[in-house]
Amino acid sequence: MARNVDTDVIVVGAGPTGLMLAGELRLGGADVIVAEALERPTGQSRALGFTTRALESFDQRGLVPRFGTVETMPMGHFGGIPFDYTVLEDANFGARGIPQSQSEAVLEAWAGELGADIRRGRSFLGLEQDEDGVTVTVATPGGEREELRALFVVGADGAHSAVRKAAGIDFPGTSGTQVMHLADVCGSGVRARPFGERLPGGLVQVFPGGDVDRVIMTEYAASAENHNETPEYAEIAAAWLRVTGEDISGGTPLWVSSFTDATRQAAEYRRGRVLLAGDAAHIHLPVGGQGMSAGVQDAANLGWKLAATVRGWAPEELLDTYHSERHPVGARLLANTRAQAMSIFGGDESQGLRDLYAELIALDDVKRHLAGMVSHVDIRYDIDPEGHPLVGRRLPPRTLHAVGGPVQTPELLHPALGVLLDLSDTPELRAAAAGWKDRVTTVTGTLASDGAFDGVAALLVRPDGYIAFAGDDPAGLSAALHRWFGTPDLA
Repeated sequence: MARNVDTDVIVVGAGPTGLMLAGELRLGGADVIVAEALERPTGQSRALGFTTRALESFDQRGLVPRFGTVETMPMGHFGGIPFDYTVLEDANFGARGIPQSQSEAVLEAWAGELGADIRRGRSFLGLEQDEDGVTVTVATPGGEREELRALFVVGADGAHSAVRKAAGIDFPGTSGTQVMHLADVCGSGVRARPFGERLPGGLVQVFPGGDVDRVIMTEYAASAENHNETPEYAEIAAAWLRVTGEDISGGTPLWVSSFTDATRQAAEYRRGRVLLAGDAAHIHLPVGGQGMSAGVQDAANLGWKLAATVRGWAPEELLDTYHSERHPVGARLLANTRAQAMSIFGGDESQGLRDLYAELIALDDVKRHLAGMVSHVDIRYDIDPEGHPLVGRRLPPRTLHAVGGPVQTPELLHPALGVLLDLSDTPELRAAAAGWKDRVTTVTGTLASDGAFDGVAALLVRPDGYIAFAGDDPAGLSAALHRWFGTPDLA
């Protein structure tokens, strides 16, 4: 592969997705430049937390302590109908009270420590790709044009992705019908409404945060056509007064924003040497903390595969599995948020739907299904649908009683290498993996679990924490190693 480049990968966008991807690429041994239009972070925080699975992804890289005290919420909702997510093992309504600005700061520091070259004040202007690489043109802080050359480019530049448009990737879906305003306000004087309050003229939510309250509202009569993403606080206060009768105009806004229930997904997550991740690949109603979390998981799935590709050991078509695995996950995410939007935004005409949701959610099997869907812990990639039920699923956080002492399974993934868990102390299985010791760490021990791993001799876990093999057949293990980790190094 040609190396006449400035870097291996250019990531456009320094939001949570782009920064997570930069760190993943560096762990995989790829050089990366992150080009971000903003000269400094905005400090705005649409997201106030992340899902269970995103929290696990951070844990797999040793990042959780950087967030300080992390509290998860057992109670969540689906379509505004509350229920306890812990009815499903490992599930919860995610980490809450962590503003997106903090997540970005944590990820930017981590990626920088790993050697990512983060260049702020670089506005994307265009790209040209050929069989050897991609040339990206950006505007510098001084207004000059700068060309950067890389083997691959990833657009992590949000819903209006210029990278997606430059690559000619379609973004089909539905336009927004409702507008939601949000603001962080000091001194609003309003009472908490964490699960929302439905009123004749709209829906309002208030998340208390000490001196600062997060207020969110939709006014049913408002049109989403030509909506303004950065409204004046006076507009929000006036709408709040119309819907609730409460005057919040005396509060001091830290920032304001608005969004719609527009739902779109990129037709392709990869076109040649251009890939998409996060909001550049999918947009939807931000409900349940799923938006930022899906982007983080896009990055975890893509990072090790792209790094392996530029380093030259990736099996053929490994990079194509990014689209084949994450596109169905994105489609399911859009479906669940669209279903929730019908319940959340609907007025009296949607009361029957809300009543039906409440009736169904009273059933434990439905609770478990929805908790797994929204927390993202039930994702199963189509790695081997006819194989062991564990294949394609995540390795949950468990204690491994290893030869050298107990270890938590997420710790084994901190280096972003594959992991072979030899759970039966079988020399033949360890020997089958010996040729991949530079890409796969082998650990012998037993897993403390609820029985899900009973009788399983070995697990091959990918760097993103998903199980690629489960069983006792050395030949089957060898085939999985070839499929995901390439040709062994027999030197």
